[in-house]
Amino acid sequence: MVPETDSMDFKVEELLKDLQLGPSANKAIDRAVSSIIDAINNIPDQEADLEYASGFLRDLRVPSSKVNFTFKSPESICIGGSYSIGCVAKPDINVDLLIRMPKECFHEKDYMNHIYHAKRCLYLCVIEKSLKSLALFRKMEWRTFRNEARKPVIHFYPVSKHAELSEFFIRIIPTASSVFNASRLSISRNNVRAFNQGDTSRATPYYNSSILEDMFMEENVDFVKYTFSEWKTLRDALLLLKVWARNRTSIYTHDCLNGYLISIILSYLAAGPGGNQINRSMKAMQIFRVTLKFISSNLWTKGLSLQPLSQSKLFNEEMIHCLKAFPVVLYDATGHTNLLFCLTRTAFAELQEETAWTVNCIDKCRGGGFEEVFMTKADFAAKFDACLRINFKGNAIINSSDFCLDEERWGLVEKDVQSILQQGLSDRAKLVRVTWGSAPSNWNINKGYENFGEEPMLVGLLLSSEEKCFRVVDIGPHAENNEEAAEFRKFWGDKAELRRFRDGTIAESTVWECAPWQRHLIMKRITEYVISKHFLLSQGDLVYAVDQLDFSLHLGGKDPISSSTSLLEAFETLSKRLRLLDDIPLRISSVQPLDAAFRHTAVFPPEPHPLVYEKGSAKNIPKFTTTCIKPLTVMIQLEGSGNWPLDAKVIEKTKVAFLLKICESLQDRWGMLCSATEFEVNVLMEGYAFSLKILHERSLHLLRNQGNDSIKGKKYIDEELFLCSQHASMINGLNGRYPTYGSVVRLAKRWISSHLFSSFLEEEAIELIVAYLFLRPFPYHAPLTRITGFLRFLRLMSNYDWTFSPLIIDINGDFTPQDELEINENFLSSRNSSEENVQILEPAMFLATTYDKTSEAWRKCLPNGEMQKWI
Repeated sequence: MVPETDSMDFKVEELLKDLQLGPSANKAIDRAVSSIIDAINNIPDQEADLEYASGFLRDLRVPSSKVNFTFKSPESICIGGSYSIGCVAKPDINVDLLIRMPKECFHEKDYMNHIYHAKRCLYLCVIEKSLKSLALFRKMEWRTFRNEARKPVIHFYPVSKHAELSEFFIRIIPTASSVFNASRLSISRNNVRAFNQGDTSRATPYYNSSILEDMFMEENVDFVKYTFSEWKTLRDALLLLKVWARNRTSIYTHDCLNGYLISIILSYLAAGPGGNQINRSMKAMQIFRVTLKFISSNLWTKGLSLQPLSQSKLFNEEMIHCLKAFPVVLYDATGHTNLLFCLTRTAFAELQEETAWTVNCIDKCRGGGFEEVFMTKADFAAKFDACLRINFKGNAIINSSDFCLDEERWGLVEKDVQSILQQGLSDRAKLVRVTWGSAPSNWNINKGYENFGEEPMLVGLLLSSEEKCFRVVDIGPHAENNEEAAEFRKFWGDKAELRRFRDGTIAESTVWECAPWQRHLIMKRITEYVISKHFLLSQGDLVYAVDQLDFSLHLGGKDPISSSTSLLEAFETLSKRLRLLDDIPLRISSVQPLDAAFRHTAVFPPEPHPLVYEKGSAKNIPKFTTTCIKPLTVMIQLEGSGNWPLDAKVIEKTKVAFLLKICESLQDRWGMLCSATEFEVNVLMEGYAFSLKILHERSLHLLRNQGNDSIKGKKYIDEELFLCSQHASMINGLNGRYPTYGSVVRLAKRWISSHLFSSFLEEEAIELIVAYLFLRPFPYHAPLTRITGFLRFLRLMSNYDWTFSPLIIDINGDFTPQDELEINENFLSSRNSSEENVQILEPAMFLATTYDKTSEAWRKCLPNGEMQKWI
């Protein structure tokens, strides 16, 4: 067997080969880049046409008289980004061209009041106007730089017939090296006069950082180039980190990570003050792991700098100001700008949580977690327990404020939504992630920002626990705390009420009354209430993904799971009566329910039927009821005795005698409705039908060893009873650990049945597949909502490598490496036998558990290869 480390190294090597461009693609890119550089350098000097971006100037509130200038050719054009260091990762292929704007285009104080941003946009307008007529490009698009509306960029899509370059584009990014005095853009200064409050000057750290980023971009790109030069494993590590981040769409976005920032972090670890953490002897995966552990560490709390501390120009006081202004600080190589000023607090919290979880995944998953880390897509819908889509189009609160002052309007709304939701949900949610790609996909620069914010905002919630999420009452401040109580009532409005609790406490509170089967909707009710109240939104503007599939589990407008209490009470009564039977030769020692209804995984649990009550029992006659009554299997075991016969056939006759006696005793002692057969006793009580079956373990061993055809049927029944017993015990334990498990299984079974696959996939097999999602959730956490769990079930069914990998369900963590080796050998043996004899249709799924390492238990109804493709 190949060691896991060697297997991981091989997979990583093959992945890196697939990511990199071929020589012909690189040559085509070089030709396209060279052509656009020549075209830009040949643009003649001309007056910038203000009408071309009139809407942009209007929304920035920059007077036309302040932005007149003469366009001059760039002082220099250089390649930045991943392509400059040979780290482009397919399929996202683009090249950044850094266009240095001449100092002559600006006045000394153009850094104030968005004049720089206006001229920057006009400079790009001249380039776009001049290149539009050339046949070099199939299209051009205006986009934002990291979703910052005041910093547009242009995407040029060259004409190319190369297969790898179908979506390749060149991004034009203006820079402003040495244009302004950096001290004038200190984060403690105000450079947007409209942002002041009366005579009080307010600092504009985000506005200042926006300009500083352009001023020192070339120096930072050169620093990255120098660090990565002639260091192959560092470049490979960057490619791996980009693949990892791209698969996690909520962190590879404008307010969190991108390829450039990842390269900056690697440069810090390799050449900055953190240089001791990465050295040239490390492999790519070692650097990958070190980087993840560094990001998840608490070293960020004091602020970081690419400059060695001995050479740093930063004073402690300035770093303190920076840490107050920004949630994350990493100063650049020049010591002037925070490279991470765009990262939001919640985005960084999610990033740290994700990196720590990935390291955990590498440690715990088979094969070093290669599939989970690099090959599994963890997008918004699958990652978060709940997702909310908010439509702010035309919202009065949004449109009443300026577009851009210090922070842009859309970023402020993101923070407000996050703050409101965090306060409303309190400890119910451990992470509230808000992201809003406010820029339109097809931006007309002349229309300014009128189409910004039309795309809905996305909110992802990672929940704390079911106990907290399904809490009905939230207790607020005590009544005597006047200020806190007033704030509480102001926030909650009509939902706030003063209540006296059992311990005598009088406090403000909110109550979310609902039926037990509707408690999974409490989070939705809270979220919709606080967002609607504080942002003046209607219910139609909010879409909370939680109950869209509930209809498939309802009967008569409610979830039949609400009847489970009466079912469990009926079983408890039956179990007590069976244990009290003292007129049978051996007492009943164990009574175990085996039906899915008892472990909360039946799609439609049985409701009390009016025809199966005892005489004289009170019953409510429902409006509708089933015509057939499904018996619920209950396994009983008798106390030990040495007097059992040794012949399997005689044992079976003895079990029949016990069944008859049990039936007679139940009728005589409690007047219960019972009927006995050769295999079971059917008991009707309290609206339910129970089928009692006896399992005797010595009988099971004898039946396995004796091949008499006359007892073959009984052999199969006893083995099935034993397997069902083992399965039920394990699933019941799992249900106790993960309360959401049952509802996810119900949705999965309903989907399988609705698509007519029930005859190919047993109920127990579905329960095991869903169990895997909770036991091995990587790269996610175990789901806490049914809709997220169901989505992951569909993805597992679709994406898992059933042909070459067994699905190992280790519910209690009992498997040792030797057990896993045995399971893999059993799996390979089953695959080899099907290859040797093509007439044998082996099941496509191999489900291994502690009670069934050969995947034989539910084999008869597992789908074969062709049917698996259909599913």
